[in-house]
Amino acid sequence: MKNLLNTTAGAACMIFAAFLAATPAHAQEEVVLTVGEEAVSLADFEHIFLKNNRDSVITEAALDEYMELFINFKLKVQAAEALGMDTVETFQKELAGYRTQLARPYLTNNDLLDELVRQAWERKQEEVRARHILISCSAQAKPADTLKAYKRAEAMRERIANGEDFEAVALSKAGSDDPSVRDNGGDLGWFSAFQMVYPFEEAAYTTAVGDLSSIVRTRYGYHFLEVTGRRDARGEIRAAHIMIRTKEGADDATLKAAEERINSIHDLLGKGIPWEELALKMSEDASTASKAGELPWFGTGKMVEEFENAAFGLTEDGQISAPFKTSYGWHIVKRLEYRAPATFEASKRELQKKVSRDSRSELTRASFLENLKVEYNYTSNATAIKSLKRIAAKQDSVFFPGHPLTNVPSKTAAATLLTIGDESATVADFVGYLNIVKIRNADAGTNTVIDEQFASWSDKLLLDFEDARLESKHDDFRLLMEEYHDGILLFELTDEKVWSKAVKDTAGLEAYHAAHVGDFMWGTRAEVEIFTCADEKSVKAARKAVKKGKDLVAFQRDYNAENGNSITLTSGRFSEGDNTWGDKVLADAAAGTLATKAPVFATYEGGGDETVLVHVEAVRSPEPKTLAEARGQVIAAYQDHLEAEWIEALSAGTAVEVNRTLLHTLAD
Repeated sequence: MKNLLNTTAGAACMIFAAFLAATPAHAQEEVVLTVGEEAVSLADFEHIFLKNNRDSVITEAALDEYMELFINFKLKVQAAEALGMDTVETFQKELAGYRTQLARPYLTNNDLLDELVRQAWERKQEEVRARHILISCSAQAKPADTLKAYKRAEAMRERIANGEDFEAVALSKAGSDDPSVRDNGGDLGWFSAFQMVYPFEEAAYTTAVGDLSSIVRTRYGYHFLEVTGRRDARGEIRAAHIMIRTKEGADDATLKAAEERINSIHDLLGKGIPWEELALKMSEDASTASKAGELPWFGTGKMVEEFENAAFGLTEDGQISAPFKTSYGWHIVKRLEYRAPATFEASKRELQKKVSRDSRSELTRASFLENLKVEYNYTSNATAIKSLKRIAAKQDSVFFPGHPLTNVPSKTAAATLLTIGDESATVADFVGYLNIVKIRNADAGTNTVIDEQFASWSDKLLLDFEDARLESKHDDFRLLMEEYHDGILLFELTDEKVWSKAVKDTAGLEAYHAAHVGDFMWGTRAEVEIFTCADEKSVKAARKAVKKGKDLVAFQRDYNAENGNSITLTSGRFSEGDNTWGDKVLADAAAGTLATKAPVFATYEGGGDETVLVHVEAVRSPEPKTLAEARGQVIAAYQDHLEAEWIEALSAGTAVEVNRTLLHTLAD
């Protein structure tokens, strides 16, 4: 039986070699391609082809064309491996980072995840109101303190179940530890999914209105709650408000003045004074007044209840409420936009993210681990754990910083502590883990520390064991990892052989351009100066300036200074499609209708009252582009040339065999 630690400790370094060297069941399938010593099954090729040609009709020609591309791809990857590029530390780290991300969906119970996402959506269609009593208890509390807190909760719950008033019990001496209880009597208002920690949410949604829940443990301590209402979800609203503040403890005259002021603002709105003007000048909410009182989107639980009720009570966009009071002062609210609760499909992706980040994701992890224990016949040695606890109990300050667990007898240390599949770990392995892991609750006692750390350690070993087998268990994951592996290698080597080389190889680029100068040609071009003139006077002035050989830029500047920007000048060499007036000149030249006596002018209607006068310097025949003019095109062509040469060299040294008959069975 192999030692489990030997396998998992090296997983990060060895996994890449493992998935490449393994011979999973797919290798026994029909081989459609052999490149050197590497065989590709029909199933693997089909998976890759369909991933890159999802909506295409599969024809024999399309398969043949893609096969050639795939062969070239494989030749390049094998060249990179032959150079040892897959053994470089930077490559290994980059691939390891990708693998960690890609493996996550395979290391959880996805069926349960889907159930929790659906459950979350269903709960977001409903809102619950509840009140609760909290008995604070740290997650790291000692067992005796935990029991004491639980019994307090149990006693208060029993009092309420026997008829005592909920609020009175919550406010009683040694009652609820929630500091807000003095203000709300334990009432939490309305809430929906993700607004409370999951165990609390679970209790709220599974308890009938008017009933007490069972006692619930969260990271805050023990709770029990009474559900006081349920209603359909309200959705979300975007609103604006105008507010007149009132301070706590203000006298009656001040409060009356605030009420009169908000009423006067409401009257002004009724008389047609714009909302934006009144919000800017009269609202006392400094954070929103300059934005016409606009607030961010909100739903249940984001605003005080009176504000939410007033906002959601508006039934149409643009509708304005009557004045109402909250603990902050007086308000008028205007509905800007409303959106109903999202459909499942519309909200699924966002809910998946929330569930994955929420504490309920621990359920999927725990379920996945339990399934792994069954699949791999997981066993643990309870006797060895008890022995370790006795040894730890005899050592002062064990598990505190600087006090590792020592003096474990060799016989105990060598004992098998757990097995996963055909691999095992010993007590010594666990002790080694205990002595390096950071233990945050050492004062909880040795038994608690050992139990918690053993659970954490064994879970990690289970996940590592499964992680190391993902490629052999899941063909889609194996192919995805091969895709990332090959893609990283291909990028590095292609950059070296083709992309960067084409840019840096100045002599090679110049030689390629010289040998293929006919591939980089200008078409027929019009070399012109284009005057867009506001009137006939401007046209005459432009003609005169050209005939006298004036500096045309200076002419335009001086003329416009005296005549109010009457002329716009554009000049250049224009190929077909570059410039509207250049195209007209080229068309006239082709038709033989351009004047031949210098200076050559063409006149066109510019649209409106404008006239376009074009001075034609020349109509240039097709000519080669210089390297500077065609640099981007030449680099791209040179890259194609280098890649073709590279592929030719690789093909010459590698045997390639394609089973065309088998390949064509994939055609529609």
